[in-house]
Parts: sequence; C-alpha cells; structure tokens
Amino acid sequence: MKSTPDPCDMRWVSSTYSDGQGGQCIQWAPDHACATGEFLVRDSKKPSGPRLSLSREGFASLVEFAKHHG
Repeated sequence: MKSTPDPCDMRWVSSTYSDGQGGQCIQWAPDHACATGEFLVRDSKKPSGPRLSLSREGFASLVEFAKHHG
C-alpha cells in the first residue's frame, strides 16, 4: 500500500506562473516529486484542501499550458 505524506509536512513551492499578488497561486511539492515521481499541486489559499496528483508528463503539460495561457 502506497502512503502519501501529510501535505503539511511537505515543502511546497509557489509556481513562477502565479500572479505574485496572493490571488491566483498554485504550489507544488518538488521534493515529493523527486522522491516518488508523483507531482502534487495545490491551491495556496487552501493548503489543507484537495491536491491534484499528476504524472511527470501531466505536470509538464500543465506547465506548458500555464506558459501559453497565463
């Protein structure tokens, strides 16, 4: 059984594509991604809220989307 660490114990990093004003900000957990291959993304305004779990390819697609639609 795979166990995912408590999101409060992870280091979360704000996306460079976020607006920087505290409004629209997503965060991801790079250390977790490096260790497990699972890319977790969350809303910075709701740190204990739901998280999106992406594959490496899915995360890369999200970043590409943000580059072109941010």
